[in-house]
Amino acid sequence: MPTDDTVTVAVRVKPGASRPRVGGCFTGPHGPALVIAVTAPAVDGRATEAARRALAGALGVRPAAVALRTGVASRDKLFLVDGATPEVTALLRRLRDGSAG
Repeated sequence: MPTDDTVTVAVRVKPGASRPRVGGCFTGPHGPALVIAVTAPAVDGRATEAARRALAGALGVRPAAVALRTGVASRDKLFLVDGATPEVTALLRRLRDGSAG
């Protein structure tokens, strides 16, 4: 169950990419979404799992702190990030809006 320090992150997953990458913005059905490119194929949830782990790594949180809320079979997903500090929220915004290197 989400707590006060849980944030919902809209994500657009690009499976089968030549290299993994977290950053950029895509206007999707859940609003502005963070783009996550993963090398994993969109088969048997592999791309979703790779995106979950990539998001955790980019935000510097444990993979267990990131859970899929919706979008199992879609490129447009919502993830819940538990224990999100103001720093994590700011980093997320920079990654999505393109001001992070």
